[in-house]
Amino acid sequence: MGTQVLNVSPPLRDKPWPAPVRALAHRDFQIYFAGQGVSTLGKWVQQVALAWLAYHLTGSAVLLGTITFLSLLPQLIVGPLAGAWIDRHDKRRLLIGVQSILASQSLLLALLTWLGWMNASVIIAMALLLGQLSAFETPLRQALIGSFVPVAADLPNALVLNAMLINAARFIGPPLAGWMIASWGEAGCFLLTAIAFAALLLGLYKVKGVPVVKAAGSTGQAFKEGVDYLWQTRSVRRLLISVVMVNLLASCYSVLLPILARVVYLGDARTLGWLWGAAGAGAFVATLFLAFNGGLSKLRGFIGIGALLCALALAALAFSMPLAVALAALAVLGFGITVSNVSTNMLLQSNAPSALRGRVIAFYIAMRFGFEAMGGLLAGATAAWLGAPVALGLAGLALLLYCAANRYWRAAP
Repeated sequence: MGTQVLNVSPPLRDKPWPAPVRALAHRDFQIYFAGQGVSTLGKWVQQVALAWLAYHLTGSAVLLGTITFLSLLPQLIVGPLAGAWIDRHDKRRLLIGVQSILASQSLLLALLTWLGWMNASVIIAMALLLGQLSAFETPLRQALIGSFVPVAADLPNALVLNAMLINAARFIGPPLAGWMIASWGEAGCFLLTAIAFAALLLGLYKVKGVPVVKAAGSTGQAFKEGVDYLWQTRSVRRLLISVVMVNLLASCYSVLLPILARVVYLGDARTLGWLWGAAGAGAFVATLFLAFNGGLSKLRGFIGIGALLCALALAALAFSMPLAVALAALAVLGFGITVSNVSTNMLLQSNAPSALRGRVIAFYIAMRFGFEAMGGLLAGATAAWLGAPVALGLAGLALLLYCAANRYWRAAP
């Protein structure tokens, strides 16, 4: 059978790109990368602004946990089914539709905030809508990366660069949001996010990608096929357990940052921006580390090291250290979470059959964000009862116990 070439974007030049950025040699990935960068920056600005608005209006730690829970829980419930559904359709067209709705929601948030109509009920409803949209948008974005990088050997690098982009936005976005909230208010942040989403939409209209074989059969059959693959592959099961524990116990820190900013450090929105930005800086450094050292053979070790760093950073935050020490601990925490999650993502996507990639990614994202949602709800309730530092300390202790047990299980015959 002859070889047929279908819409493969060639490298932009014959000379190889440096290994840490080699995926950028592909035109489609370059375009997507630029649009994704602007969009993710806007998303972080919106996340910080919504959390600050909720705490500013109500002063409720429980509401902060509820917002995180509702914005992430649909990815646990809907995400796996969404992965089976998107594997049967044109992923680029689907992402264009979902991204358009997200932009519209940000505009609505801006309008409601500007009119002074935001309250706890509206914020909860918006968080739930955002969670439902993200249950489709996040696996779509991840699954599309492979179609923009037609050389299979460049896929791990593309995933690292994508994570680097997300975490650069996570580093820049929160301090930017803190400045914007102080200068223009939360409504200005939501308006900026709507504009940022339009940048990714523009990029999606310009790329074509490599056609991927769509899953056959019904959505239910596709879902079962994905579950069978995950359940029957022991290495995948172990990776997903690690995702559950790290995100249930470590990623909950983000729920408590507004409380740390206002109650522990007596600060304002700018303080919140610096706290969030410190974690983002650590996450960005983690992606740089993986870009230069992320060979597939090393990734399983990085996952365990990342979880241990998270446990130690959470323990440090429990002691209400001076702000400079807290910023350093948050940077370590961001590094640990990102090394663990991105390494897992790289292993899962690199080893998954291309026809199953959407479902594998959807299950990973369901575990990643679904258990972060549960951890956030639990952390918010614990903080309301015992205070934010104690909640962080308990999470760190539980994660440290998991790290010890996991090391024992790996050493056992």
